[in-house]
Amino acid sequence: ENALLVSQLPLSLFRNKFSILSTSPAHFHRRIGFTMSEGPYSRYGAGGSSAGYSSAPTRGSYSGSAPGYGQGYGGAAYGSSGASYSAPSPGGYGQQPSYSQSAGANENFGSSPNQVDTSNKGGKKSMALQALNKNVIMWAGFFTASLFVYFMMSGGDFSFLMTYGAMSRMFGFGILNVKTFLSKRATGVSVKTLQLYCLVFFFRLTSIIRHEGYLPYDKSGDWLYHVIEIMALLFTGCALWGCMCPFKSTYQGEMDKFGEMNVPPGMGALYLAVPVAILAILVHPNLNSDFLSDVAWTYAMYLESVALVPQLFMFQKQTSGVVELLTAHFVAALGFGRVMEFMFWIYSYHELATSAGSKLPGYLALFSQFMQLVLMLDFFWYYYLAVKNATPLVLPSHGTAMGIV
Repeated sequence: ENALLVSQLPLSLFRNKFSILSTSPAHFHRRIGFTMSEGPYSRYGAGGSSAGYSSAPTRGSYSGSAPGYGQGYGGAAYGSSGASYSAPSPGGYGQQPSYSQSAGANENFGSSPNQVDTSNKGGKKSMALQALNKNVIMWAGFFTASLFVYFMMSGGDFSFLMTYGAMSRMFGFGILNVKTFLSKRATGVSVKTLQLYCLVFFFRLTSIIRHEGYLPYDKSGDWLYHVIEIMALLFTGCALWGCMCPFKSTYQGEMDKFGEMNVPPGMGALYLAVPVAILAILVHPNLNSDFLSDVAWTYAMYLESVALVPQLFMFQKQTSGVVELLTAHFVAALGFGRVMEFMFWIYSYHELATSAGSKLPGYLALFSQFMQLVLMLDFFWYYYLAVKNATPLVLPSHGTAMGIV
């Protein structure tokens, strides 16, 4: 109603009113700052002068700042605290943000890209922390069990390192079974490596069950070492069955191509199994004083040194280069077991002598284990980085494409 009455007043009255107000610039500033507008199309410069209407210092200089398109009155920028509101503007011009928006405007329009990235990084750190906690709990459980076995089921002899290495292998194949049967996938697992390890455990058991020449000296060699080797064989066979039967559709046979030259598909492990068998027959120790038993144990030791080669070969053949963390734990556990046994044989290799007294079998045992550890050095390094950052293991030849577990 007031707007209707004002519109009916004569134009001369407005002219007189403006002439009176213009005599008091300060009064004009206080009154007009909350009641009048220069129009939706007006532009004001940074210095407070209007763009094109007047250069008077009192025009377009409200509270020391100039509003732009769509900014509010009363000296407050769009989005600032206070009783501000948008200027009406036809054609949608008033909906555009100011060219000189303050920090308050950015907050009203939404989070900045940096804020979004920070949120995503926070989520990734949280996921990484959860994965890292799972890794720590898993390995902490293994080391706790190792301490229990050492103090309760071992005499504390140095030969416990053999039992410790066997425990680590069993732990590794346990991880592989958890990975395979919980995820119901056989991706990233080399069947050839599983085949070779089945041979390793089988031939070792045929030797240590009948004779005691290659058993640990402490109490763990009475029965615990046998149980660990039997469980490792069962875990390996179970993982092999899972990859070949229920989850065969997920097995990446096109990448598990080690040694497949002039042999039937899937039989590439023969290129490792046969030469090692010949070497074990020719060069073997004589601790059991039984040819078959000594050869069987020696064959298991030599073959274990090369059994991981197909798995490492498959890692290199994977397109993305990314290794699942549980698969990496499996390989790392086997490598850790080999480190334990290598430490034992460094001080005991001289006992691996032939019937003629030659220590060549001991030297070959040390050399084969050392070469396996050398082949795994880069794997251990990238495995350490993967566990530290809770990311999949990425081999160096494939760059740094990592993701969250």
